[in-house]
Formats: sequence, C-alpha cells, structure tokens
Amino acid sequence: MKTAYLDCFSGISGNMLLGALLQAGLEEDDLRRTLAALPVSGVRLEIKKVSARGLAALQVRVHVDQDQPHRHLRDIKELLQASTLADPVKQRSLAVFTRLAEAEAVVHGTTPDAVHFHEVGAVDALVDVVGVVAGFHQLQIDTIFCSPLPMSGGWTSCAHGEIPLPAPAVCGLLKDVPVYGVELQQELVTPTGAALACELADDFGPMPAMTMGATGYGAGTSKRTDGRPNLLRLCIGLRHEVTEAGEVEVLETHIDDWNPETWPHVSRQLMIAGALDVSLTPIQMKKGRPGFRLKVLCEPALSLELKQVIFSETTAIGLRFHRQQRMTLPRRKIYLKTPWGEVEAKEIQTPAGPLITPEYESCSALAISKKIPLRSIYDACVQAGATRDNARKHD
Repeated sequence: MKTAYLDCFSGISGNMLLGALLQAGLEEDDLRRTLAALPVSGVRLEIKKVSARGLAALQVRVHVDQDQPHRHLRDIKELLQASTLADPVKQRSLAVFTRLAEAEAVVHGTTPDAVHFHEVGAVDALVDVVGVVAGFHQLQIDTIFCSPLPMSGGWTSCAHGEIPLPAPAVCGLLKDVPVYGVELQQELVTPTGAALACELADDFGPMPAMTMGATGYGAGTSKRTDGRPNLLRLCIGLRHEVTEAGEVEVLETHIDDWNPETWPHVSRQLMIAGALDVSLTPIQMKKGRPGFRLKVLCEPALSLELKQVIFSETTAIGLRFHRQQRMTLPRRKIYLKTPWGEVEAKEIQTPAGPLITPEYESCSALAISKKIPLRSIYDACVQAGATRDNARKHD
C-alpha cells in the first residue's frame, strides 16, 4: 500500500501541503492542469525554491488578480460540479469544504449553508484544497497518516476582527484529534490545513511502519518567531497490508478491592467486546495490599467500548492507556482430522517454517462431547499435524 505521512512539526496549511507534494513527486504541470480545470479566473500560482534552516523546500503562493465574491457552500459545490476534475477529486474537495462550513457554522451560531466563506472559502483556499486532493489522487496514495498537531496561542485577524489562536473553527475541526501546546504566539494550524488533515488522514499518531520512498518539504509563507523552520514534511513509502492491526492500544489498571471470582466473566465480556488479548497479574500494592494488574490489548477503534466494560465490570476508577506497535506472524485457520472428528487449528508461518497449534476451545468441545480425555485430543492433533506436514514436504 502506498502510504503518506504528514509530519506537521510546524503545523499545517493548504499551501505548505501543496509545496510538500510537489517536492515529493507531484509534477508541477499536472498541478497547473488540475487548477486550470476550475471555472475561476484571476488566479496565478507562484512556486519557488526556498531554504529554511538549511532545509530545501518549495513554497507555493496563490495570487488573486481579480476581486472574488464571498462564497457559500452551495457556490463551492457548483464550481466543483462545473469543473472537469475527476469525480473522486470533486467529491473529496467538497467534503473538505463541508467540514469547514460545519465548523464555522457552530462557531457563528448558524447553519453550514448560511456560512460565508471569507478567508476560509476564498479562491486561494479553493486552489489549495483542490490542488492537495488532486495531488494525493495523482500520486495514487492509498492511505494517509498525520502526526499530532501543534496548538499555538496569540491572535490573528479575520473578517470578523481579532480572534484567539487556535482559531475557533480549528478547535472545532480537531475534535478527537491528538494535539499538543507550544509556546508560540502565531498561527501554525490554519482552518484549511485542519480540514484537509481531518478529511484526508486515515489516522493520527506516530509514523507507521513502512519502507521509505520520497520526502518533500513545503514551506509556509511566514517565519516562525522562535527561529525554527516553518515547514511541513511529507514522507511517502510502502506499507504491507496486514489482516491484523499493526498498532494496538494498551489499557491497564490496578485494582485491590475487587472480587477475582468474577474474572472469567470479565475476561469473556472483554473478548466479546473485541479485545485482542487480556491478562490478570497478581501484584503487591500500596499499604501491603494484594491486588491485580488488568491489562487489555485492542485495536484503537474499539478502545472506548472496552474501557466502558472495565469500568462496568470491575471496581476500577481509573485507566492508563497508550498505543504500541506490534508485529505478528502470518497465520491461517485449518482443520485437523482426529479419530473422533475435526478440530480447528491455526497454521503459523514462523521463520523456521510452519507451526500447527490446535485451538483449545475446539479441542475441549470435542473432548466433552465424546467423553474422552482432553490430552487424547491434543495427542491426536499432534499426529495429524505431523502427517499434514509430511504430506506438504512430499508435494
């Protein structure tokens, strides 16, 4: 899978992302042809090489030579529909502007259709959004990941006067997105940049495991007051598609006032809710009390439901959680023939060769139904696995 990672150490804006795309492989002629497909006039694109703290980057500026009307969401939709852009580019670009309109509507107490796109919806933002969406489409990027975003302070001017940073619309757009504060009194994340990140990124967090390819730096139009480079870094590489999550969320809590007799029920409920693994470890807690460490591994998308299970089924009043990368061996489900019936097993591809292990639940169910020792089922599975392995070697 061709993957892009937005490394937003100095924030994100539409023109920074455009510059990074161009340096990472997007052809300038392709970008200009894309923008020529928009039914707008009086727009000129300036692309130049710049250096920030010794790092070569591309800076993109959109010059508007004619007065442009304030536009509503329906006007943006009509412009996109009237263009000769590819349908996926039209749809994704409209989705970005819809996010912007919804965020602005909440801030100003109105409806998305009634929002006037001032700075946010001016023709330069239209160029940025369409150019970025088309750029990722032309580079055939399958997945996009984005780093946590830096939140600065201070004030900025807009059509409504002076507003605090981060801009109110940015705060609305970044709901449920990881952010962190920085000691800087200037804008780092623009509304257009925030909307692009939220609409295009499949997830936010550290760079995913991938084989690195092209890297591009896009420069902002202003300089940081702390002297650091005002750049966005775009990394493009290849990831192998896996059937299991390469990144998991780890949930942990310590409890010393809970009845461990309920653990079989709790662990069952956690697995039903989607946990990848659960464990319970005896520990010595404060004041000499014996207690337990409850640990759950899950896919990030399921973490909220699993947290609710822990709070509902145990006496825990707090949780710790973080994300970790994991590596798993390829495996597939198989069935082993025994004298009493088939047993479900998994064939694991290890560096030393395939390994077959029977599934406990399947073995246990067969042992109970046939009224024979569980050990006999396991012994038969070992023999069936060896027979299967020998047959494969002769093939």
